[in-house]
Amino acid sequence: MSDSNGAKHRVVVLGAGYAGTHVAGTLARRLSPGSVEITVVNAEPDFVQRLRLHQLAAGREIEAPALADVFAGTGIRLRQARVTAVDPGRRSVSVTDARGGGEVGYDTLVYALGSRGADHGVPGVREHAFDVAARPSALRLRERLDGLEARGGGGRVVVVGDGATGIETACEIAESRPGLSVTLVARGALGAPLSPGARAHLRRACGRLGVAVVEDAEAVAVTADRVVCADGTGLPSDATVWAAGFAVLPIAAVAGVEVAGDGRIVVDRTMRSVSHPDLYAVGDSAHALMDNGLALPMSCASAGYTGRQATAAIVARLTGRRVRHTGLEYVGNHIGLGRHDGILQKVGRDARAVPGYVGGRKAARVKAGILWMSLWATRHPTFGLPARRRRPARAGRGGADGAGTAAGATAGAGAGSRVS
Repeated sequence: MSDSNGAKHRVVVLGAGYAGTHVAGTLARRLSPGSVEITVVNAEPDFVQRLRLHQLAAGREIEAPALADVFAGTGIRLRQARVTAVDPGRRSVSVTDARGGGEVGYDTLVYALGSRGADHGVPGVREHAFDVAARPSALRLRERLDGLEARGGGGRVVVVGDGATGIETACEIAESRPGLSVTLVARGALGAPLSPGARAHLRRACGRLGVAVVEDAEAVAVTADRVVCADGTGLPSDATVWAAGFAVLPIAAVAGVEVAGDGRIVVDRTMRSVSHPDLYAVGDSAHALMDNGLALPMSCASAGYTGRQATAAIVARLTGRRVRHTGLEYVGNHIGLGRHDGILQKVGRDARAVPGYVGGRKAARVKAGILWMSLWATRHPTFGLPARRRRPARAGRGGADGAGTAAGATAGAGAGSRVS
């Protein structure tokens, strides 16, 4: 049911990564299409398996389902366009596409634009380094690696950053392209956040794959043919891969939304912006505190936790129900070490590694299962969710403030869960 002017409540989701697709699909399943209109804005036409971009760069073929197929049958509208600005005062989003610019109005906004590689202001990174933070950049790296192999003589690849992304990228390239020499640059001790056993396993894996490790090294510049470290050491490189962290786009900060020091949107326990109640942030875009008081790290797991909480809050507030809190925690790290090896490291409430780990083929199989499940869930965004579609307690513009009563939130029969 719509308001007296026939207007539906407009929910706009910015970004169709792991978090955005989950939120859009859940809302489509839980809310009545007669009262709510859901639009997803995404720059690319396909879903990007960001967790596998290092594999794509190394040479594997990675599925990229068309978002039009992903959302088929859900009632979700897809707008392929790049977000350039958000105006919370006017409740509008400025976008640009092949036809030019435009605006998308909203009543509730879900900000899920994710993150990109962070160069930290290091000279030469933008000009000379590659990254695996996005599909186009991963494909550029793949093309470069193909060229190095084609010319023969053994090209030199230097991966800067020994977080999960850097480790996985170095190991994947070394295993898939044994003709190239791979060096991993670690700012401190290799695998410092891991338990002692996991660190030892990681060192053995690097040795087995032929990955040279340079520890306690800070990269301060990148040129066309080398990585310069703070101590003056120059590491020759034909392809430098920058994996030294991630950063968010400045769109929210420019819009006047309250952000943390790293640019992520500061949200309350329900993923609602503390400065703009019509805006929710999920995934890497959200600065959310876990149940232990620490900030959730940027990760695929965080996308799931924040996405579940945001959808629960949005549905509850639109339908006049009590907002329930879902779990916000970070349980551990899954690091792939090529196709047949890996590390599963649990962490405690203090986010520090607990003693013990799972390694080898078992860890690799678990990691592969997580990747498969993430893709399957994305391809079926409304599968397995409650079929009861609820109508907003106060339909139309501006009805996301939690007003209304449960009596006014009439539930209608939902459609089936077929997507594609």
